[in-house]
Amino acid sequence: MSRNLRMMLVFGGFVAAVGAAFYPIYFRPLMYTREYQQDQKVNRAGINQEEIQPGGMKVWSDPFNRK
Repeated sequence: MSRNLRMMLVFGGFVAAVGAAFYPIYFRPLMYTREYQQDQKVNRAGINQEEIQPGGMKVWSDPFNRK
């Protein structure tokens, strides 16, 4: 096997592995935003943010006023 071909296979495998690991972390939430918003509503139900906010800091709000 040619040295250049072997290096391309190693590099291509590395890029594919990074892409496969990065997909569920970054791209899937961008494509399925409604699903992730529903999951967050379920996960955060019953949590009062004012009680758990550290150091008297203001509770986070969206600076762009998206709803």
